Amino acid sequence: MELINATGMAAGYTLGMEPSGRELLVVVVKGTFHLPPDGGAARRHELQQPLIMADTFTGAPGLSAPYGEVDFAPHKNRCDILLQGSAHAPGGVPATRVPVGIRVGGWTKTFAVVGARHWQSRLAGVSASAPAPFVVRSVSYDNAFGGMDVHHPDPARHAAFDANPIGRGFHRHLNSEWVDGSPLPDTEELERPVEAPDGAYRPMALGPVGRGWAPRRRYAGTYDQDWVDNTFPFLPADFDGRYYQAAPPDQQIACPAGGEPVALVNLTPAGRTSFLLPALTVPVAFFRRRAGHDVVAATLDTIAIHADQGWLTLTWRASRVLRRDIFEVPQVLAGRMPRGWWRARTMGKTWYPSLAALARPTGE
Repeated sequence: MELINATGMAAGYTLGMEPSGRELLVVVVKGTFHLPPDGGAARRHELQQPLIMADTFTGAPGLSAPYGEVDFAPHKNRCDILLQGSAHAPGGVPATRVPVGIRVGGWTKTFAVVGARHWQSRLAGVSASAPAPFVVRSVSYDNAFGGMDVHHPDPARHAAFDANPIGRGFHRHLNSEWVDGSPLPDTEELERPVEAPDGAYRPMALGPVGRGWAPRRRYAGTYDQDWVDNTFPFLPADFDGRYYQAAPPDQQIACPAGGEPVALVNLTPAGRTSFLLPALTVPVAFFRRRAGHDVVAATLDTIAIHADQGWLTLTWRASRVLRRDIFEVPQVLAGRMPRGWWRARTMGKTWYPSLAALARPTGE
């Protein structure tokens, strides 16, 4: 199949599958944009980021926070809002606790970033040390509440914090030798500080969540012997499309149309950074093998902000259910081509974008 990319952004396609066994032709377009300093619309970046072909992590896969998830999810019912970055103390003045927040349209998320601290095990119990002041502090699931408690000599009594097994601060067993001096998380809810190692706190970060973490894991479906015997290699019947959402549930919104206001608070050195999402429509035309074509508007379903680098990516997705195989669709156009291109295609002729292209020798 030929994909014609007329968007000026990165584009690609893949085959997806539904639990019913039906295949999908999925087209993905990802654009990279500057974070404007003046509150205007985000403008297209001169350097377009490529599509992510495999999940990436901040460190060793499975032992560190997910950083970027593969761009080829078959579909997303809602829009993931993701942010990688750091908390900045207001005015560059060291602080022990800094509130951070992000707003997209009418949706907001806020929490606190706290300076380095550790658990103190005393006769009166376990408590947190005073936090150290900081100016810039990374925001990541690596340093959000969570982790694994593997200190007990009996492996059967080891435990993991399912919502964030790679974090810090969690202890199931409060033996002073295992707890004392161990680090607390750097993030916590504004109104619910982390005060106990065995508490059930929400891990506060803004990046993707792991595919095997709770609650995302429950959407993956059941892969038991019955699935092996009767369903493999297709998805299980109880697979839920919400599994494809990379963001935690509180960072999923209705897919935006574009033009929505965005605000970042204490996530950039400026303190507050505001801008508008670009108001773009990304048409995708699926040309049928026999005749005709279908044009759909791709859906904006992923907003990924890289605040420290000063850019963001927007990802649009469009799909078509295939009756038999991918050969039903010999060509796909992402973006807009001039009327001359359409006219040449209808007449079965070659379209040249300029006289120079027409005069250029074949193969040059």
